[in-house]
Amino acid sequence: MLGLLLLQVLASCLWLGHSEVGTSFDNCLQFFCEGITPNDALHPQNPAWICQYYNNSYRYATLYDREKRIPVYSAYIYQPGSDKIPHTWFFVEPQLITENNLKEMEREWVLTDQDKFTIDQIKDSQAVLDDYRKMAGLDRGQLCPSVHQYNTESKTATFALTNAVPLDSSLYTGQWNTYVSDTMREKSAGCTTTYVITGAVPGDIQVGGGRVNSPSNIWSAACCLVGSHPWKAWGAITENYKNKVEILTLGELEDRLSMLYRGRMVTLFKNFCPRQ
Repeated sequence: MLGLLLLQVLASCLWLGHSEVGTSFDNCLQFFCEGITPNDALHPQNPAWICQYYNNSYRYATLYDREKRIPVYSAYIYQPGSDKIPHTWFFVEPQLITENNLKEMEREWVLTDQDKFTIDQIKDSQAVLDDYRKMAGLDRGQLCPSVHQYNTESKTATFALTNAVPLDSSLYTGQWNTYVSDTMREKSAGCTTTYVITGAVPGDIQVGGGRVNSPSNIWSAACCLVGSHPWKAWGAITENYKNKVEILTLGELEDRLSMLYRGRMVTLFKNFCPRQ
């Protein structure tokens, strides 16, 4: 009996060491400035901390809301590159499904055909492609955009539904696209490293057959370092169904988010990055 118990304990330890979805970002703190994550004011009731892993490397980090089936935020380092961007949505997160030892994001058909999960098991705690097919006037908006990643593999990893929110189509192709593609490039000029956290404030509308939350606001915060020293920081926010983006200081963005989260004081980069 003692030997069996020891084997069970050992198996549990091995399982915990293998998981990339858990209760912290310990395996991917490199995507956060100074290794410090936002405070818990943004945490949903049923969160998942995902170290987004693809082709043997961590690509970015996502705090995910299992109940609303959208990411709360994705954190990454801004490294735009000219490699080819894939044009097909690929991945769901197997470790949100049930206990298993699958480490990487995967395609739905692989999980159903090869790993023998049912589509209902996949759908239980995350969005699937069929949810987005039911949405009119909305696109899959990436919180970690593919254009902010430097090579094909890192760009491919952004095409995960755990990194997507239902984003108004006119905003997606309009002012938010301008911010992501042009404003970020202009504001990060001269930065050695730019840390980014982009998030979604849950809204009152459920889409995709009532399964997926449509955020009320989309926001992004950036902290620019020259060498190892913080130089400047900024923020951006937009209402999901209005094609207008406001550029703010980091402090103004945190204040705005604190209001949207009903008085819970939001801190995104702790005290390392300038607020003004």
